[in-house]
Amino acid sequence: MSEHRDPFGARATLEYSGGSIQYYRLAALSKFGDIDRLPLTVKILLENVLRNCGTESFGEANVEALASWKPGERREGELPFLPARVLLQDYTGVPAIVDLAAMRSAMARLGGDPSKVNPLLPADLVIDHSVTVDAFGSTLAFERNVEYEYRRNKERYTVLRWAQQSFNGLRIVPPGTGICHQVNLEYLSQVVQAREIDGEMIAFPDTCVGTDSHTPMVNGLGVLAWGVGGIEAEGAMLGQPIFMLPPRVVGVRLVGELPEGGTATDLV
Repeated sequence: MSEHRDPFGARATLEYSGGSIQYYRLAALSKFGDIDRLPLTVKILLENVLRNCGTESFGEANVEALASWKPGERREGELPFLPARVLLQDYTGVPAIVDLAAMRSAMARLGGDPSKVNPLLPADLVIDHSVTVDAFGSTLAFERNVEYEYRRNKERYTVLRWAQQSFNGLRIVPPGTGICHQVNLEYLSQVVQAREIDGEMIAFPDTCVGTDSHTPMVNGLGVLAWGVGGIEAEGAMLGQPIFMLPPRVVGVRLVGELPEGGTATDLV
């Protein structure tokens, strides 16, 4: 990936009790439109193209297009998006791991260093889709099901253990830990990411694409996320942006109060 640039002078320093960290100010783009009134989702996408401006597929025109976004306006062309991380479940994640292993084999055959083949974005693979229930109605049911699970899928899990030990930036969440989207919600989502970019620590919004259809659950935390196919997820792991049309945003205004005993689920 090419070096990040800052053609809009948006990079700034945030001081806090533990030191300082850099970030990209959207206010630096105020000449293109009323940035403060942009929907939150558009602001997150705008920060994404602003921070990645100058890298492959990210240009100044992408920044200007989103900064001048207007509700109801239809624009031509696609926008690049590079998530902060990738979420995988085992059904689509295992083929992705096999592809990475095949790339390492090809690198070795060509005389290169296979250890250089790694995900460019952090990826978490949660083993939950292959889990089956054999025992139930007993206090020992959970332990027995986990035992059967490891025995039944020993070969697959051996490959995944090797992958976690071999690839940088890949974490495997073992079976019995929880459902993919719940693990993402409770443990993996950071809301704000901090990562070294061009030698500087940069803070930016946490974003995610995942191969589980419930990936958007973390939007409730302010983490912009949605589900994608295995090929898109694998491309993102290798640093390739996902392209999308300029987003249409629908606002919903809620008024009044929930009755006693009502929950957010009832409201939805």
